[in-house]
Amino acid sequence: MATQEGSGDRLNSLLAFVSDVLASYGRLDMSRRRYMLLIFLPTFSVFLLSIAAAIVLQIPVTAKIPIPLLGLLVWVTGLLYPKLYVTQKRTEIEDKFHLAMTHMTVLATTNIDRVEVFRRLASEEEYGALADELGRVVGLVDTWNQSIDDACRRRAKEVPSEVMSDLYERLAFTLEAGEELKDFMLDEQDFIIENYQTIYEGQLANLEVMEDLYISMILSMTFGLVFAIVLPILTGVNPTVTVSAVIGLFFLVQVAFFFVIRNIAPYDPVWYFPQPRFVEDKELWAAIFIGSLGSLGIIFFMGLGFLGIGPGIDGVLFFIEDVPLPLYVSIPVTPLLITGIVMRMEEERIKERDEQFPNFMRSLGTAETAQQATTVEVLTTLRQKDFGGLSPVINRLYRRLSMRLSPENAWGDFSLEAKSYLIQKYSEMYLVGRQMGGTPQVLGELISQNMNTINQLREQRRQETVTLIGLLYGISAAAVFAFFIGLEVANILGEFSGELTLDQAEFGQLIYTQAYNVPVIEYLLLLVVLFNAALSSLMIRTIDGGNKATAYVHFVLLTWLGAGVAIFTREVVSSLLQIQL
Repeated sequence: MATQEGSGDRLNSLLAFVSDVLASYGRLDMSRRRYMLLIFLPTFSVFLLSIAAAIVLQIPVTAKIPIPLLGLLVWVTGLLYPKLYVTQKRTEIEDKFHLAMTHMTVLATTNIDRVEVFRRLASEEEYGALADELGRVVGLVDTWNQSIDDACRRRAKEVPSEVMSDLYERLAFTLEAGEELKDFMLDEQDFIIENYQTIYEGQLANLEVMEDLYISMILSMTFGLVFAIVLPILTGVNPTVTVSAVIGLFFLVQVAFFFVIRNIAPYDPVWYFPQPRFVEDKELWAAIFIGSLGSLGIIFFMGLGFLGIGPGIDGVLFFIEDVPLPLYVSIPVTPLLITGIVMRMEEERIKERDEQFPNFMRSLGTAETAQQATTVEVLTTLRQKDFGGLSPVINRLYRRLSMRLSPENAWGDFSLEAKSYLIQKYSEMYLVGRQMGGTPQVLGELISQNMNTINQLREQRRQETVTLIGLLYGISAAAVFAFFIGLEVANILGEFSGELTLDQAEFGQLIYTQAYNVPVIEYLLLLVVLFNAALSSLMIRTIDGGNKATAYVHFVLLTWLGAGVAIFTREVVSSLLQIQL
């Protein structure tokens, strides 16, 4: 009975998936017929040609099998692309849904028409697919003279996001019943916040699952790589070929997991980078310049040393008799630590400003409403309050407004100095809401409530990142330890085999060490150490949501960790095995 129920569930899941794929063809930006002619039929033709090529070509069977598989991959990609396209659009909409709906609520509390609210949001290019979706509602109203509720009801059936579809349905019913957009959006705030929190926490839970799966895969690949190093001793296979093949698979697994984690991680950027110009901060530019130039300078210096020009690393580290090869990998990347530390310190200051911003906005909105005063008049006393790392930025905002600069320029510079993505978005919302007649206290409370929720979720994300950092450092050290144990065992057995006498020739047939090129294999393993450090540091930054430049800290530390474990392992294992032999 249980088997029949399980089979029925699998069949229902398969039918639901097929139904979703077929429905996604109707949500493309081109007609079904055009897609079939331009994409589906050409990819299917490639599949048929690949089968024909595998039959006609006079090549070994092992070389024939990948050809139709590659053609099948091309065809399946063309077949499922509409589903992938719709999924991507849904993700883009839901990533920006929370901010866009808060923005809509701010605009709804002003004195502008409700269609104008949609039109303004549709003009925000930063909202991407969500802005395009709102633009379609405006198009139905402007072009086809439909009411806003009819347009929302029609788009609810076609939008790929269930969250957006539900909002359209409720909005259409409410507006048709005569309720104001302002009242509806204010009532929806609790739902929007709870939905955002649920999605955010769900994505963090998915990351935990992916982390466990990642560790399992890396341990499996580590075992496979050690096996590829040691097995040729017994089989006589070229170890360089086996090690290179497993390393290629190792790289592929890590890259695949990185892209999966990047797609699963919540969309919550920390830094604000305006499009027209980069953040004008000489300290950050200097850190990037010094780190990059220092690393390139060391690489150039080492290159000259290899060519016999100058002392090279051997001359600098004269106190070490034989410089270990792993140091040639870890030393050149060390200057990047300067860039990473400076960027990380600035990111911590941004997070501190984010934590203080809700209190500032609540105080500002409440004071403006209570005193019936302008922003600059309220800031005269409010700037004396301690807002931590945000206080210097508030003081400069007050000076600009006091000098009669336009509010747009003053608040724009405020966002640039804060360097925070959320501060930039919410500051812009508050300014627009005030200029259009919104109530400051309502705006301040609304922004403060939303940002407090995001700050709480970021704390959960930070804890998840700390756990990931510990796991990645531990698994990296364990993997490198296993790699170089295998390498040193093969190296010692090779030396031992070379010392066998002619009377021991029968034993010599049991091990094959002639094909071993230990330096080449060590180079390949150090390449794994470097690649693992790069991918692991990017994974940490992806889950953390910070700037990618701060990944240099973990990149350098993981590289040095791998180099140190490699040196320690080779020295200790070599000493122990030589003593036993």
